[in-house]
Amino acid sequence: QVQLVESGGGLVQPGGSLRLSCAASRTIFDFDTMGWYRRAPGKQRDLVAFISRGGTATYVDPVKGRFTISRDNGKSTLYLQMNSLKPEATAVYYCYVRYRSGPDDWGQGTQVTVSS
Repeated sequence: QVQLVESGGGLVQPGGSLRLSCAASRTIFDFDTMGWYRRAPGKQRDLVAFISRGGTATYVDPVKGRFTISRDNGKSTLYLQMNSLKPEATAVYYCYVRYRSGPDDWGQGTQVTVSS
């Protein structure tokens, strides 16, 4: 099991940018994918983006071209660069690690609010 701690959330105006970070308690070698989900108020948790062990990034359509997921292997940190933010991006953002077997690990979440 690994502990994940997200940071970087906050209040930003529409059109602005934020960079989320997810720091792992140890270097992760045995994962299948790592990524981000978000839960908007009153809605279910939805996938945002993930990156495979081989480094391939996948995004859901609403964020394509505006969000970038990346991973710093040396620091065991996952990032989500979010540009051109829209009010509908307001949500709690969670990072996760999915393994080839066993349960996922999740962070506690970081709040992102996009509002003028």
